Amino acid sequence: MKLYGYWRSSAAYRVRIALNLKQLNAEQVSIHLVKEGGQQHSEFFANLNPQELVPALTVDDNEGHEQVLTQSLAILEFLDEQYSDLPLLPTDPFAKAKVRALAQSIACEIHPLNNLRVLQHLTNELKLDEQAKNAWYQHWVVTGFDALEQTLERTSGQYCFGDTVTMADICLVPQVYNALRFKVDLAAYPNIVRVWQNCNALPAFANAAPEAQADAVN
Repeated sequence: MKLYGYWRSSAAYRVRIALNLKQLNAEQVSIHLVKEGGQQHSEFFANLNPQELVPALTVDDNEGHEQVLTQSLAILEFLDEQYSDLPLLPTDPFAKAKVRALAQSIACEIHPLNNLRVLQHLTNELKLDEQAKNAWYQHWVVTGFDALEQTLERTSGQYCFGDTVTMADICLVPQVYNALRFKVDLAAYPNIVRVWQNCNALPAFANAAPEAQADAVN
């Protein structure tokens, strides 16, 4: 099993957390998203994932053929189905749908608008300066966090959904990391901050943190 990722990639961060929670070992292969114009655009990686996005997870199937999995939420679901110990989703259909909705509200509504390729487009093509780019970033994070905070008021315990770690927490922690990096004020989000702190107290989350990765650049 190989995980192609990058230390600061939110989506790769999610998969690292899940692998740690499942106590699975994967060889980490760094795809630098900035160096050499972005190694995700190389011929090698584009053949692996035509979207030219990390992460990509390669896994041997039952016949020994290498399969390439992409899109972090799909990878999380695969890992949860293949390795059912310490499940990432509840068994109750309504609870499962609510956890998926929490995860998707972050991974599908917030994260894509502040992904690296979007920020690069704002700078390189639309010629926004650093202040304007950061304002864009902060606007969409705040819009998403405002709604998420209200939802967590109803669903959270120690974690996003009660007192068990789920896929929602795996999506939340990388997004908070990014929000702090871009100086989003989290004072209005006590539920988000509490859950984030509780998650980071767990080794599976702490060991997946960007700065803990071999390819991290300080």
